[in-house]
Amino acid sequence: QVQLVESGGGSVQPGGSTRLSCAASGFIFSISAMGWYRQAPGKEREPVAVIATVAGTNYADSVKGRFTISRDNGKKMVYLQMNSLKPEDTAVYYCNAVRDMATMTPIFAGSWGQGTQVTVSS
Repeated sequence: QVQLVESGGGSVQPGGSTRLSCAASGFIFSISAMGWYRQAPGKEREPVAVIATVAGTNYADSVKGRFTISRDNGKKMVYLQMNSLKPEDTAVYYCNAVRDMATMTPIFAGSWGQGTQVTVSS
């Protein structure tokens, strides 16, 4: 059974930083591209960043240069370092395995975790 558990969100001031973590289980993590997605109130879920199994990343234009995705295959964890946060980054953030690095399409579209809330506000 696929399990995705996100953590690390919270309230941050504009310009601040935070780091999200995702613990994955129930699939072969080491051969799966992974990604972060977010859903703001009243909006559809959108891709934020993806990372390939060994190297290679892709980012949404809105976060390029500010967010960095990384992974630890031994721990089956994926991380999102978020810097220079803006109010428009406020959303619930989710992780998932990735089917396509270019389109950032998630694999387990029916198995999202509970997500972690990030609120950017002064």
